[in-house]
Order: sequence, then C-alpha cells, then structure tokens
Amino acid sequence: MERRFLSPLLLVLVALSTSVVSSSSSDADNDPLILQVVPDAEDDELMLNAEAHFSSFLRRFGKSYADEKEHAYRFSVFKANLWRAQRHQRLDPTAVHGITKFSDLTPAEFRRNYLGLHGWRRLRRALAASHEAPILPTNDLPTDIDWRDSGAVTAVKDQGSCGSCWSFSAAGALEGANFLATGKLESLSEQQLVDCDHECDSSEPDACDSGCNGGLMTTAFEYLLKSGGLEREEDYPYTGTDRGGCKFDKSKIAASVKNFSVVSMDDDQIAANLVKHGPLAGSRIHTGQCDT
Repeated sequence: MERRFLSPLLLVLVALSTSVVSSSSSDADNDPLILQVVPDAEDDELMLNAEAHFSSFLRRFGKSYADEKEHAYRFSVFKANLWRAQRHQRLDPTAVHGITKFSDLTPAEFRRNYLGLHGWRRLRRALAASHEAPILPTNDLPTDIDWRDSGAVTAVKDQGSCGSCWSFSAAGALEGANFLATGKLESLSEQQLVDCDHECDSSEPDACDSGCNGGLMTTAFEYLLKSGGLEREEDYPYTGTDRGGCKFDKSKIAASVKNFSVVSMDDDQIAANLVKHGPLAGSRIHTGQCDT
C-alpha cells in the first residue's frame, strides 16, 4: 500500500520549551497567483495563457531585463517552470505549486544563488558521524499523515538571497518537535543560527556553519545543544544577511534541543519516525536542496 507523508526527511530531535507564542498565518494562503497552476489545467490552455501569467509575474515582482534577448530567454524559462509546476502538482495533489518570484530562474540558477547546504559528500560524512536513531517498529503505520493538519508546521518562509536553507531546515524541525512537546506552535529564529552558529563538522574541521555561505543541520543542532536553544522569530527576526553579528539573548530562548539523531534512509523508518516524532529536517543529497 502506498504511503504519502509530508516531507520525508532525515533528522529527528526532541525539544523542550520555556515559553511559546503562536505564529501568524501567511498571506500566500489567499494569493490567487500561487494557485494559477492547477492539476486539471489542459497543457494547451496553460501555454496559451503563459504570456498573460508572465506579464502578471513581471508586474507583481517588479521584474525587468536588460534587453529583448534576455526577456525572451526568461520567458522560455518561465514557461518551462509552468510545465514543471503542473507536472509536480499532478504527482502530488496535496501540495500547491504555482508562480513565485523565482519562476524565471532555472533549477541550476536557483541552486547556485539561493541554496547554502554544504556538498553532499560533507553531508554524508556528517550523518555518518552522528548518533543513529533506534530502529522503530513499522507495523500498522498510517497510509497518510500531514503534520500541517495538526498545526505542527509554521507558514512558508522566505530565505531571500542568503544561502541559509540549513538554518531553516534545523529551525523547522525544532518547531515541529517543540509543538509535540508543548502543544503550541512557535515560529523560531533562523537568523540566530545564521549570525551565531559557527559549529564545525567533526569529520572535517574546516567545514563550519557559515551564515549565508552554507551549513549543515547536524552542526546546527550541535550549536543548539551548546547554546541552549532558539529565540522566537519575532524576538530575533530574519534579515537574510550574515553581516549583523550575533545578538543572541539567552533569556529569550523559546525552544531547546535535548538530543537529535539521524534517521535511517529506509522508507519505512522515515515513515515511522515521522509518525512518532513529527516533522523532520534533512536534505535531498543529490541536489543539495534543504527540506523541512
């Protein structure tokens, strides 16, 4: 029987909390532009409307290009991304795919400019050096679980042009674990990790978490164990830069890490850990993409 889980990822942690505040909802929930690409749209209809979608995209995000050649190229990339969004929507009807400010970028451009996860070899070494999660029983697992329905996942966040996906991944996992420990959802500070976490991989001492230049979830959790935890997003807001210096205030810690471990890559073990421990943090090693 096929199982469908939200975010099948790699790391699990247990959280303690000192105080919590509910997070606010996202404007994207009511944004019709995000819902333009739907699973029942005909291919021909999608392409016929591509120019109108592109014009709307340019206006909404204030996009402009150097010349007609660049404009034409970006339109071709935009159309390819429309196809990709439609295809992914059909593969997973529970997700919402559509137009974002990145829709004129190729996947390679997006990875190069916006993702900050260190290379997959380094990630594999870090995972190998971390404590492995115990094997969980996999009998009677549900066929479907979505932690968003339980209120364990905060709204979509925007990392901007900072290569800080590793901090969002770690913070997102702690948000979910904190929810399971307290029953309340807290939006936690990625910026604290960007500014203050300079932990290094024990298997490669020169590979350290380095703000907008990348990092790892495993070393982020090591930092949280040593520092005591994360502040709220509202107390330490995200700026998308790593030039402001560390402003961590230990008296404002909202959620703490007790321990973390690495989940087996076995699908059933990922599923079992998602059911038992809630949302996990990790990466798609083959692309270097972060997930939470």
